[in-house]
Amino acid sequence: MSHWPSARDWLFSLKAFVAAMLALYLAMAAGLPRPYWAMSAVYIVAHPLTGATRSKALYRVLGTLLGATAAVAFVPLFDDAPILLAAVVALWTGSLLYISLLHRTPRSYVFMLAAYTLPLIALPAVDQPQAVFDIAVARSEEIMLGIICASIVGAIAFPGKIAPVIHARTQDWLRDAAAWAADTLAPGSAAGHPGTRHRLASDILALDQLISQLSYDPETDDVVRHARELRARMSMLLPVLSSLTAVLATLRGQGHAMPEDLEQLTGEIAGWVRTMSADAGTAQRFRERLERGDAPAGDALDWGGALAANARWRLGALVDLWLDCLSLHARIAGKASGTPWAPAYRRREISRGARHLDHGMTLFSALSASLATFCGSLIWIATGWADGGAAVTLGAIACCFFAAQDEPAPMVLSFAVWTAVCIVIAAIYLFAILPLSHGFATLVMLLALPFLLVGTLIAQPRFNMIAMLLTVNTATFIGLQGAYQADFTAFLNGNLAGVAGVLFALVWTLLTRPFGTELALRRLVHASWRDLANTAAGHAVTDHARLTARMLDRLGQLIPRLAASGNDSVTDGFKELRVGFSTLELQREELDLSGATRDAIQAVLDALADYYRRCLAERTHQAPQADLQQRIDAAIARIVTRRTAAARIALNALVELRVALLPNAAALRMPSVPAQPAAVDF
Repeated sequence: MSHWPSARDWLFSLKAFVAAMLALYLAMAAGLPRPYWAMSAVYIVAHPLTGATRSKALYRVLGTLLGATAAVAFVPLFDDAPILLAAVVALWTGSLLYISLLHRTPRSYVFMLAAYTLPLIALPAVDQPQAVFDIAVARSEEIMLGIICASIVGAIAFPGKIAPVIHARTQDWLRDAAAWAADTLAPGSAAGHPGTRHRLASDILALDQLISQLSYDPETDDVVRHARELRARMSMLLPVLSSLTAVLATLRGQGHAMPEDLEQLTGEIAGWVRTMSADAGTAQRFRERLERGDAPAGDALDWGGALAANARWRLGALVDLWLDCLSLHARIAGKASGTPWAPAYRRREISRGARHLDHGMTLFSALSASLATFCGSLIWIATGWADGGAAVTLGAIACCFFAAQDEPAPMVLSFAVWTAVCIVIAAIYLFAILPLSHGFATLVMLLALPFLLVGTLIAQPRFNMIAMLLTVNTATFIGLQGAYQADFTAFLNGNLAGVAGVLFALVWTLLTRPFGTELALRRLVHASWRDLANTAAGHAVTDHARLTARMLDRLGQLIPRLAASGNDSVTDGFKELRVGFSTLELQREELDLSGATRDAIQAVLDALADYYRRCLAERTHQAPQADLQQRIDAAIARIVTRRTAAARIALNALVELRVALLPNAAALRMPSVPAQPAAVDF
């Protein structure tokens, strides 16, 4: 794949540059004190997709107004107490950053921006508190002018819609999922590389940003609803495929001959999945054949039969989910949009609002940024450094930008390096090139080449941060005004202070946040264990949908960290999810069982809760004790003869637990028990 900018990248860069020059011209014509803020605002909110530009523009306006209002309120109030003002600014920055980190959606930008807008406006005004209102108003006007220009140009000139991008990305995702499914199902095939599964989970998490911005496109509500439904089913498809991979591997590898009809059926389903054809008739025929393959009522299953029954159960879920995914994918593209959509998969409801939140780490990250801002302010106050406000401001911005990273230090270092590069570029322009300008048209021509070139990189994720720094910081450091002004001493002192502030943020980050990815990984795994222990004990089953959504969200956070750490010896990211789903099934179906069968399931749940409590107490993964295996085997042996719907679901959950927790255990020997239809135990 070529790394050169595409035609779309050049088009985006041209649109952003036109919007930036329009904002700069209007700001100069209106006599605003810092026209370069309007130009910088364009590059901050500009995005190849119109909906993303609109959402970011709205959130930036709200964040700017919130931070500006706080500046107007706090600076005059604490004018005579600089240390107290520094504490208020630091507390505000940390508090708003904490809220931002909890959101994990584009809306978080409101609070992120408000977090560092207060020091951005308040600190330059400490020597002239009476002017803080004018500074806040000018800042807001210039920011909103840049935002309006970016939004208008983005909407008028070749607007980029989000729906086609979602359609293209989900199509790539479905192809990868189809390859995994085919590798799992086709006889004699390998189960696929774990990296494929991890990439699929990470890609789902990346879709959230696009889907949340879709409502800002001129799309119908149906497209937004279909995109959310597709995302939910893509999430459910991963644990189903993971379960199928493990169950089929166990069935094929433990000496249990794969039933001939099931082997043939898995091969046919693998071929159907590869075709990417949303044929409801074919799916219905697969479901009917899967149901016909179940053991007749009254027939007891052996261990191989129980595994086969579980495989059929998961295959049915796979067929329904795959049909839903392909149907929704087609509707996002505008196909079959005139007819109502009826889901095929109805087994499990997912609450999209539930997320896993690590309040401890989030609070620590926000507190670190808050203390960095406060300590930087104290150094400024103690030294009486005239340009110290710029150092504190850029230090606070650097801490806020990368607070969500497990290892923020490398990103802060990159921020410092590219900030220094921007100072060099700005110096060349300000003192060597801009004096050649004799009007606005000449100014535009002098700025065109570097900004058009760098603008093409903003649309490329791997270069986005660097390109943003080059455009935004260079425009800010040049400090374009209505008339040419250049003071080398003031330029050097002010901008070097900014670099010093970022370097302070780097040192602070290295000292206070040396933990890295491993700590976040452990906390996520421990949170999963805690949820599983509470669920098995019956303390977290009041809302299955929310718990399911939280577990899926945690998987999305876990996978990138597993890939970064290269350590999947404790978990592959899917085992806890499969155990959690099985535990929820047992909790739900236990209510419809009675007598000894119910007691046997409760014994499994008690042992499961004890097992995960032991893992939490030891703070590391523990091998399941023999007692857990004995209880699972006893429950399977008792329930395997029951043919009620609740018993069937519970049996599948028990088989899943055994395969997930005890993958190397010997085949279960079923006792010779007369077959019973028994709906009631005695």
